[in-house]
Amino acid sequence: MTNNVSSRIDTPTNISLSSSVAVSDSLEYKTVSVFLVLLVCGVGIVGNIMVVLVVLTTRHMRTPTNCYLMSLAIADLTVLVAAGLPNVSDSLTGTWIYGHAGCLGITYLQYLGINVSSCSITAFTVERYIAICHPMKAQTVCTVSRAKRIITGVWIFTCVYCMLWFFLVDIQVGADGHVQCGYKVKRDLYLPIYLIDFAIFYVIPLLLAIVLYALIARVLYLSPLPPHADTSATTLRRSCRDSSEAARTGRQGRPKSAASSRKQVTKMLAVVVIIFALLWMPYRTLVLINSFVSTPYLDAWFLLFCRTCIYANSAINPVIYNAMSQKFRSAFRGLYSCQRLEGNQRTPSTLQSGVGTLRDPRPVQHQGAGADEKETRGEGTFTDLTKQHNETATVNGITADHLAAIGSDGPDEPLPAGDKDLD
Repeated sequence: MTNNVSSRIDTPTNISLSSSVAVSDSLEYKTVSVFLVLLVCGVGIVGNIMVVLVVLTTRHMRTPTNCYLMSLAIADLTVLVAAGLPNVSDSLTGTWIYGHAGCLGITYLQYLGINVSSCSITAFTVERYIAICHPMKAQTVCTVSRAKRIITGVWIFTCVYCMLWFFLVDIQVGADGHVQCGYKVKRDLYLPIYLIDFAIFYVIPLLLAIVLYALIARVLYLSPLPPHADTSATTLRRSCRDSSEAARTGRQGRPKSAASSRKQVTKMLAVVVIIFALLWMPYRTLVLINSFVSTPYLDAWFLLFCRTCIYANSAINPVIYNAMSQKFRSAFRGLYSCQRLEGNQRTPSTLQSGVGTLRDPRPVQHQGAGADEKETRGEGTFTDLTKQHNETATVNGITADHLAAIGSDGPDEPLPAGDKDLD
């Protein structure tokens, strides 16, 4: 038992561990801790669930970038549920109440969510780089089906990698009877494991993001957009989408250019990376310092600040999407009002866009001297107008339905022309 306690003091703290028992048992600390954690985790859980539902239920939101954002949302949900909620019970009771199995499983899920978040951020950073800096290659590389395969591989790799934590944590009982879930290994064994984890899931992703976003910024702000990005099919699809949305909302929106759309999407994703780096820095720095000093720094209030930053990182991403992406904002609004957005079902307003009303009082022309005079009302005019709409919406053999099924390249951006991915 003494070895377990000394082992806990000799190793860095986990994100779910408390520090000083005297401080953590105070009413002031418990009140502030429970309030902050419940507030941040509550907002984060609701927001990330909405991101997952929006991508799953809205056809035009199923894009490669949004697939990575959905993976990030699921990982953030895992962190909030596995790290945030157990911290509330730990603060209220002052002891670990989930037993040995809970200690292993919750710690495993914590690091699983953390590592998948980092990998998902790296994945959509690389996807943005290819889509903007290598647009021709993006037509075959940046597809929904490939994004699904990459996400599956990331989760499988991380699930296997995080099994290491089953052998590093255990239940520890202090001299005062407090039960904690902490590390059971000595610092000499834990240090190289943590440094590898720190490098793979924090340092390398951030360095890669800095380099790739610098290259992306050079293309977006210093070089003209590749000429294929505004081809007739892409322009037609964007105009059809804008006109149908205007008909549905009663407003005429100003369509965005491809360059401004790409800039907006890239800005949003860059903000996600910057927030990830800043909010994880206090905890990563603390654990790195505690790995080398003889007496670890375990101030209760600073640990609460570090944990709150971690939970805030997992909760703030949906807020960023809502603030910086018009498509996510309208999709969230549609999900809140329990209405299907455009692309999920065909409505009369979709047929009205670009062809006028469904009923046309004009008579058809005479086919000959003996032809009967008719007036085209109702079904006849509907058929003619539908045929005219389909002929107008066909460009190089690509129909408007086909274009709607392909989706868009990002939260506010069309795909490069020629993408045949139908997932």
